[in-house]
Amino acid sequence: MSGSLVAVTGATGFIGSMLLRSLIKEGWKVRALTRSPRVDDEFTQWIEGDLDDLDALRSLVKDVSAVVHCAGRVRGSSLEDFVHSNVEGTGNLVRASIEEASPPRFLLISSLAARQPELSWYATSKRMAEQLVIDHSHIMPYAVFRPTAVYGPGDKEMSPLFRITRRGILPMVGKPAMRFGLLHVNDLVTAILCWLSTKIPVRGVYELDDGKPGGYDSQSVAAIAQEVWKRRVHCIFLPGPLVSLIANINLRLSRLLHYSPMLTPGKVRELQHLNWVCNITPLTHALPNWQPCIRLRDALPHAI
Repeated sequence: MSGSLVAVTGATGFIGSMLLRSLIKEGWKVRALTRSPRVDDEFTQWIEGDLDDLDALRSLVKDVSAVVHCAGRVRGSSLEDFVHSNVEGTGNLVRASIEEASPPRFLLISSLAARQPELSWYATSKRMAEQLVIDHSHIMPYAVFRPTAVYGPGDKEMSPLFRITRRGILPMVGKPAMRFGLLHVNDLVTAILCWLSTKIPVRGVYELDDGKPGGYDSQSVAAIAQEVWKRRVHCIFLPGPLVSLIANINLRLSRLLHYSPMLTPGKVRELQHLNWVCNITPLTHALPNWQPCIRLRDALPHAI
């Protein structure tokens, strides 16, 4: 299906910008949403607007074969902040899509956090957005991808952590028993391209990580960093009550000073959750051409 027109939201963000470059490289034509004016070229048409602008969204999805919805809020000081962007924004995009005479296939890039919606406002909003898309599955072919922590060049969340390991420290929140998956952005983008390229739309909700059996824990990440940086790396577990106190203070300050916090009590609960390992088998069966091929040991030198 390369050469067809695909609509992308979040195309100026970490994942979306990588996806945009890969789509163009693979011969796709792209129509992308942007908040600020950008110049079109032979491969990309920019639609100025946001997820609150139904007219812009209708222009975005007009006559496209697929929609890849990468945009979303990861910071906020209330459930309402997250619902407005992640749920209502998704609802507007779905509405514009199903108004098309032939609704495009629709891929929501969600988060593994949606597996545990009780942990945080972010996780709740992601699960709500997923359900909204699923509720329209009788009208529009859909899939939901739930990637675990995504990292790679340009990442602003995981890269600082990896950078600290180069100094011999791996700070962690939670317990040593915690296990988690990791996913390089290139493997996520490849999965999206495989999904777009199937003749019959692949439907369902799928988890994604790099496929490492049992995932990672603090000691395995420290050992990898130690091997890569050729120096001792110490795991330091930050006291949970202290981190929670800081998160609560940060949340109150954010409401007072009107900024969007990343560290909140909900984020701390996410960080302390014992199991963020994925089962990628359903997706590898649905997309036989996709297998994650980048592990942390290979990517760490470039991830900072």
